[in-house]
Amino acid sequence: MQVVKRINAPLERVWEILTDTRQWSTWGPSVCQVDSPQRFICSGLQGRLKTAVGIWVTFEISNFEAPIYWGWKVAGFTATGHRLKKLNEKSCELIFELPFAAFPYALICRQAANRIARLALDRSKDGNIKVRMK
Repeated sequence: MQVVKRINAPLERVWEILTDTRQWSTWGPSVCQVDSPQRFICSGLQGRLKTAVGIWVTFEISNFEAPIYWGWKVAGFTATGHRLKKLNEKSCELIFELPFAAFPYALICRQAANRIARLALDRSKDGNIKVRMK
């Protein structure tokens, strides 16, 4: 399943937001705090995060293809994929990829997509969000 959001900002700007661990708690509703050895992620990076329910869990960046995709494992489980698709010089699509079994998490991803768009633009100009079943 995918949650897709068109963002009227350059892909590079959105990629920076997605890969900056200092911003995860700003756009990620399920993330309260991040403990990472470096600010920007890379393949194999390991750290931990504090969830919205107050539990610390480990994470590892398991897939990394700058500037279009990163995926991770959280608490040892494959979690959300974060993909960007360039539409033109001034806009891109943000795609959250999640397993069908995680359907309820699509609501969290929709909220995150809106927050990322606001960070990239200082306000979202395009409220079109789609949920695609794959």
